[in-house]
Amino acid sequence: MNEREQEVRLYRVREVAELLGVSKKTVYMLIQSGQLPAIRIGARGGGLRVSHADLVEFIERRRLGGKGT
Repeated sequence: MNEREQEVRLYRVREVAELLGVSKKTVYMLIQSGQLPAIRIGARGGGLRVSHADLVEFIERRRLGGKGT
C-alpha cells in the first residue's frame, strides 16, 4: 500500500479490533469517548470507519517510552 492509499484507507470497527487485539466493544468505547476519531458512512446509522492516519496517531499516543508519554 503506497502512502496516498494509506492516507485514505478506512478501517471497519471489526478490522480495528483485530489490528489492536481488542474486542469490537472496546473499539466502540474508544470512539464514543473521543479517544479514537471515527466517521459514519451511510445513512440511518451506517457503519463507522476509522482512518489509517487516526489509527496510527492513536497508537503513537499510547506508545510507552515515546512521544505519547
